[in-house]
Amino acid sequence: MKNNFLQRAITGILFVAIIVGCILYDPLAFGTLFVTVSALTIREFGHLVNQSGEVSINRTITMLGGAYLFLAIMGFCIDAAGSKIFIPYLILIIYLMVSELYLKKKNPVLNWAYSMLSQMYIALPFAMLNVLAFQNDPEASSVSYNPILPLSIFVFLWLNDTGAYCFGSLFGKHRLFERISPKKSWEGSIGGGIVAIASSFVFACYFPIMTWAEWAGLALVVVIFGTWGDLTESLLKRQLQIKDSGSILPGHGGMLDRFDSSLMAIPAGVIYLYALTLL
Repeated sequence: MKNNFLQRAITGILFVAIIVGCILYDPLAFGTLFVTVSALTIREFGHLVNQSGEVSINRTITMLGGAYLFLAIMGFCIDAAGSKIFIPYLILIIYLMVSELYLKKKNPVLNWAYSMLSQMYIALPFAMLNVLAFQNDPEASSVSYNPILPLSIFVFLWLNDTGAYCFGSLFGKHRLFERISPKKSWEGSIGGGIVAIASSFVFACYFPIMTWAEWAGLALVVVIFGTWGDLTESLLKRQLQIKDSGSILPGHGGMLDRFDSSLMAIPAGVIYLYALTLL
C-alpha cells in the first residue's frame, strides 16, 4: 500500500510537471507533447478495442491521423498554411474506409466505427487545444501563443479531481452515477467543482484576459463536461470489461485514464469561449 502510494505520487508529480512545463515553455514543446499524447492515447484505444476479438482497427493509420490532425490545426491556427493542409488527413480517413473493402476482416463496419471514433473522441479534442493556445490579434495582424487558456483547462480538471476525492472520502454518501462509476458521489463532485471554481478567481486576478465571471464560467463548464468525460471512459471500460485502459503511467493506469476528462472538457471549453464572443 505504501509503495503504491509513493509510486502514484511520483508519477503524478512528474505527469503534472511535464504537462505544465511543456505548455508554458514554448509552442514547439506544447506541440511536441500533445502530438505524442494524442498518438499514444489513440494507440492505447486501438489496443483496447482490438482485444475484444470482434474489432481490428489499423492502429498505425489512426495514430498518424491523430498526430497529423493536431499539427494541421496548429498550422491553420498560426496561419502558417491554408485549408489545403487538411488534405493528407482526409486521404488517411479515406484509406481507413476503402482498405476495409480488401482486407476481408471479421467486422468491417465496426472497424470503420471504432476508427472514426478514435478521431472524433480522441484526436479532435486534443487538436482543439490549438484553438485555445493560439490567439489572433486583429490590430497587430498576427497570431500569438498564450499558454494560459489550455493550462487552465488542466488545472481546473486536476483541482476538480483532487477536491472530488477529498470531499467524496469525507462526506460522500449519495452516488452520482452508480451504474457506471459506483465510487463517485454527489458530495465529491460538488466539492471538486467548488475547489475548481475558487481557483478560477486566482486566474482572473493574475490573468485578466477575461472577467472573474467569465473565468468562473469556464471552470464550471470544465467541471461539468470533465465529469461527463470521466463517466464516458468508465462506460467504455465497462463495455470492454477492463479496469484500467493501460499501464504506461505506473499507479495511474493508461493514457485514457489520465486524459478522459479532458477529452470532453476541451471542446466544451472551446465552445464556451466562442459563445462569449457572440454575447
